[in-house]
Amino acid sequence: MRLVVISGRSGSGKSSALHALEDLDFYCINNLPVELLPSLSMVPRASIRSTNIAVSVDVRNLPEETELLTHVLTTLPEQFDQVDIVFLDANEDSLLQRFSSTRRKHPLSNNEISLAEAIRLETELLEPVANLADLTLDTGHMSVHELRSLIKLRVAERQTPGMAVLFQSFGFKHGIPTDADYVFDVRNLPNPYWDHSLRGFSGQDKAVVDFLESHESVHRMFGDISGFLEHWLPEFSSNNRSYLTVAIGCTGGQHRSVYLSERLTAHFQEQFDNVQVRHRELTHAQLSS
Repeated sequence: MRLVVISGRSGSGKSSALHALEDLDFYCINNLPVELLPSLSMVPRASIRSTNIAVSVDVRNLPEETELLTHVLTTLPEQFDQVDIVFLDANEDSLLQRFSSTRRKHPLSNNEISLAEAIRLETELLEPVANLADLTLDTGHMSVHELRSLIKLRVAERQTPGMAVLFQSFGFKHGIPTDADYVFDVRNLPNPYWDHSLRGFSGQDKAVVDFLESHESVHRMFGDISGFLEHWLPEFSSNNRSYLTVAIGCTGGQHRSVYLSERLTAHFQEQFDNVQVRHRELTHAQLSS
């Protein structure tokens, strides 16, 4: 039986993530007290009709003792075949904007505690969960559709234990992914954008691939990045790391970073079972259109 624990600060998208998993045939429970998580392993499988359980945990469900919280979360792998703790977060400005636009009340705010103060207090209370998370996702600039897509890719499709590696392309002009474990800058490579015949294509298209592969510097960059990762990824895997995100960035996130992310994904799929690719700017453009 697999257990996915979804936690994070209020307004970061926990409900959307849980709904996404529910649509993917997870048995979902909203706001279960942390102390009850181990008991889910004793529920007869026939009664829940799924081998995948997802539970959202927020600040209202935490035990008062930090030691108890840590003990429960660290011993969950003894109760289940596979456990994933996913922590959703966003910067304070994004959270303030979301609460203001929806006019929702923060669970910790009251007549004496302002919204900003409640957000900061919640951050402190959730710190033990954040520190134990297998996967942290920054949802600050994501739409609901992007979050649901990412939960499907990163969580639902990781059906077997072992480290899941994500190669994610991005554009520096749109910001560096804050949840990346490694960030590689490939803006020094020849840029197809300046060839008007290639500007409308992406690094997935043959014309751009042919352009980039005609330059020796591109092959050297691929060799340097892949060589570095070949040396260090097994170290992460041997330390029971569940998720690793490798971000590849160029200026706009359309050509060079997309090409190298695709090439690195194909290369490492021969070595690891769970290797995925995501193109942040292309995904955002597709979902916005």
